[in-house]
Amino acid sequence: MTATVVATYIARHNSAPMEHLHEAELIAGQGIVGDRYFSGTGTFSKKLNGLPDREITLIEAEEIDNFNAQHGFSFDYGDLRRNIITRGVRLNDLVDSEFLIGSVKFRGIRLCEPCAHLAGMVAPEVLKGLVHRAGLRASIMTSGTIKAGDPITGSAIND
Repeated sequence: MTATVVATYIARHNSAPMEHLHEAELIAGQGIVGDRYFSGTGTFSKKLNGLPDREITLIEAEEIDNFNAQHGFSFDYGDLRRNIITRGVRLNDLVDSEFLIGSVKFRGIRLCEPCAHLAGMVAPEVLKGLVHRAGLRASIMTSGTIKAGDPITGSAIND
């Protein structure tokens, strides 16, 4: 299976609903234009200020689907508050690796574990149900645009 982008999302400010984007503009070292962490209005903006951890988050569609099935939920992909929804790639394998989405270059920083803020907005079950499965924090190394259907490639990705 080819690794691809399923969807992209932003939230314009702290705790705002996630908005689906048909195309996302990414700025190297900053984030997605319009997103709460790009503008410094996210819940953890002060804590993450100046760190690549705040630039962008990804989560596997498969993990959201599994979580929904295991816990009887029907959360949409944007409900888990990650920027990029992927399919066909194990994001945990991309920590400390460079990869491309379309022509935009990224570096996996660390796992994006579920937090109490997310549990409060979504469901308490995310704290245990998505440990080591809630996605990846990455830095954006080159600017560009991404959209659903873009391929995800890199040496750590098994096609």
